[in-house]
Amino acid sequence: MFFLFMTNPTSITKGEHFVSSPILETFLNENLEDLKGKGLYNVIEPLESPNGPLITINGKHLINLSSNNYLGLATDERLKEAAKDAIAKYGVGAGAVRTINGTLKLHVELEEKLAEFKHTEAAIAYQSGFNCNMAAISAVMDANDAILSDELNHASIIDGCRLSKAKIIRVKHSDMEDLRSKAKEAKESGLYNKIMVITDGVFSMDGDIARLPEIVKIAEEFDLITYVDDAHGSGVLGEGAGTVKHFGLSDKIDFQIGTLSKAIGVVGGYVAGKKNLIDWLKVRSRPFLFSTSLTPADVAASIRSIEILMESTDLNKKLWENGDYLKKGLKELGFTIGNSETPITPCIIGDESLTQQFSQRLNEEGVYAKAIVFPTVSKGTGRVRNLPTAAHTKEMLDQAIAIYKKVGTEMGVI
Repeated sequence: MFFLFMTNPTSITKGEHFVSSPILETFLNENLEDLKGKGLYNVIEPLESPNGPLITINGKHLINLSSNNYLGLATDERLKEAAKDAIAKYGVGAGAVRTINGTLKLHVELEEKLAEFKHTEAAIAYQSGFNCNMAAISAVMDANDAILSDELNHASIIDGCRLSKAKIIRVKHSDMEDLRSKAKEAKESGLYNKIMVITDGVFSMDGDIARLPEIVKIAEEFDLITYVDDAHGSGVLGEGAGTVKHFGLSDKIDFQIGTLSKAIGVVGGYVAGKKNLIDWLKVRSRPFLFSTSLTPADVAASIRSIEILMESTDLNKKLWENGDYLKKGLKELGFTIGNSETPITPCIIGDESLTQQFSQRLNEEGVYAKAIVFPTVSKGTGRVRNLPTAAHTKEMLDQAIAIYKKVGTEMGVI
């Protein structure tokens, strides 16, 4: 007879000493100290307020330049009301995966609205943008295939490619000669059943836009599957419809990936494309098959958000106005802001420790702008990334620019 002895969880008090594996303890402690010493350790600071243009952390009010809430919709009363009504009708959870009985009428309405928004035949919703890339790539590509992937693609794309087991061929960032050369080599090798080219629509750390018209031409020449992750383009480019619409290529891109958690202001992700692609993902993409559906409140709020974007471009125009204003102010001060073509405005500092210190001084003066360092960006390219939104006022941005001037001068960055 075997007996299982369990510690009563109520008997464990905060601060009580736990015994864990010595080899794990050594690994964790040594590597955490190494990260801290190199300026690569990220401190998470909980917000005590909504994630709007102004936030509160540890009782201190700050101008927020680190949110992906591009259009200010995360705190919009119309979305709150839609979420409230959905909870009253459907409850707080969907209760199952989509393929059992977790598909509510709301999910169908969201996907129909997304297809209309993205100018495609159909769409499928997932629990996150990260899930989209894990799901979609591995559902179509396998070990007999190859993927041409821009070297600055998002981590979720990289992980999705790895999961597929396809041959990953790194392409120099937005280098069309390199893409064409590698596409030609892969095609002529005869080694692969399918070849896909994957790119971000907008690259989130630098703010530059993928060269989609040229990518499409190369794809047509070598019969490549086209895949665009438009997480930072939807709601921003193409009067809100995204990077693909911005270039008029809605009928040329096989996969349009998007998120519901940035400009849309809620949470979740989606893939938009032809109906047969979406039908395939519904029967073969594992996050759809094995993870509980998006909540009713999130779905209803997302639907309302997309409706707002389709009804008016006012928020989109305000976002660009604020982005251009901040970019101009920081550039005139002498900050290096790279080659951003969108409201994303990086102040590139370089050294990781200096970048962390610079971000901390901004915080102390009243601006919340997080340091972005390796492994999110390459070593030696640390930057403070600024994301002005449609919800910021000119007064907020003027104050932020003045603080940047003070801290930049003080630390010798400008």
